[in-house]
Amino acid sequence: MNLNEIFTNQRTGNNPRTLASRTDFQRDYDRIIFSSAFRRLQNKTQVFPLPGSVFVHNRLTHSLEVSSVGRSLGSIIGEFIHDNFQNDLTDISRSFYLHNLGNVIAAACLCHDVGNPAFGHSGEDAIASYFEKNENDLKPKFSEREWADLVNFEGNANAIRVLAHQQQGKDEGGIQLTFATLASIAKYPCEAIAKKKGIIHRKKFGFFQNEKDIFLEIAKGVHMIPENEEPYIFKRHPFVWLVEAADDICYNIIDMEDAHRLGIVSTADCKNLFFELVKSETDDVDRVKRKLDSISNENEKISYLRAKVINALINNSIQTYKDNFDKILGGNLDKALLDIYKSENKTLQDIESFSIEKIYNHKAVVEIENAGYNVMYELLDHFIPSILKSKEERKSYDKMALKLLPKQFMYEEGTDYQKILGVIDFVSGMTDNYATDLYRKIKGIDIGMTV
Repeated sequence: MNLNEIFTNQRTGNNPRTLASRTDFQRDYDRIIFSSAFRRLQNKTQVFPLPGSVFVHNRLTHSLEVSSVGRSLGSIIGEFIHDNFQNDLTDISRSFYLHNLGNVIAAACLCHDVGNPAFGHSGEDAIASYFEKNENDLKPKFSEREWADLVNFEGNANAIRVLAHQQQGKDEGGIQLTFATLASIAKYPCEAIAKKKGIIHRKKFGFFQNEKDIFLEIAKGVHMIPENEEPYIFKRHPFVWLVEAADDICYNIIDMEDAHRLGIVSTADCKNLFFELVKSETDDVDRVKRKLDSISNENEKISYLRAKVINALINNSIQTYKDNFDKILGGNLDKALLDIYKSENKTLQDIESFSIEKIYNHKAVVEIENAGYNVMYELLDHFIPSILKSKEERKSYDKMALKLLPKQFMYEEGTDYQKILGVIDFVSGMTDNYATDLYRKIKGIDIGMTV
């Protein structure tokens, strides 16, 4: 890919340029911060149930930290491109890489999870499973491509919809972000049907059929390399690896810190795993030991080591990106940056194995996944049968159900596929608490008026 062509300040929607002291890419960051979709992340599960007494990460705090790491990665790689490819860059490109690549990566990291429903990955599973379990009744209503979207529901594809789709009664282009930022979150730039047809081996996809034209416009605007047109598959944009690395760094390490604060992981286990990774990446182990000895609070010891580990992983990701820069520009790197490092570092492998065994399979995590799955499934089942009926077919209970569906999610003049996506928009956008409260009310568990 040409370094002068892989970024643009073109936005979704009818959004003419305005005079402002901020750059277009800084404006992306600010638009995300003030969006309701981002704000709702504060009450969406990251890994652990949201407790009252011990504060652990939710989707919003996770996204803020990923954004911080992403800004560092983007700024340093921007300097690398600026300094090493001077002769290949235009004046505009030199300015972009030196001053704005960090802003693009920070903005993309900030919104990388906005498409994820409540209750973590179990929420995604519930949405996909709803259509799988009701295949006989529902599948005939949709095209093959539309059905593939529904039975493979994916938070990454939903993020593009949340950020760029025009809801009923709202402005064109969604939040109206630049194509550069939107391309940076497209980890799986292909249609869902590509997975079914066996053309690719990716487990996920990047956009729904309803947003296909928007995504093609984004891909064209930043000159993504097409691999296939029927169905559409693109090579990843070069900025994606930086967003992915920032996310991988944070969740691999901070989930462990959260588990320690909750007493799921002992101080000794957490300290030993973190220290071993720091030791493998620093020449001054004695200084780290002295600093640890000077801290008496256990949580603070772990926080110090967590910061050292994240710094080490940032530095390693930057070097890996530089070492593989030609492959990345060609869209030919087939592993995430942290996966490359993991294959060479046993301690990071140990942290991942330990997390799977002790954290992700912990009873509290499994309980919230089970509860969340059932809540999300039942909410879909409350709305979807009613929304698919014509106005003439709807009974009183259908009409009552649809009174709970806000107008911006009602696509009465649309296709069945568009009507379904409206329901999914509503349900997937819910916070954990809102989804649970609504579930309890429609099931008659809680009865009464709340304002």
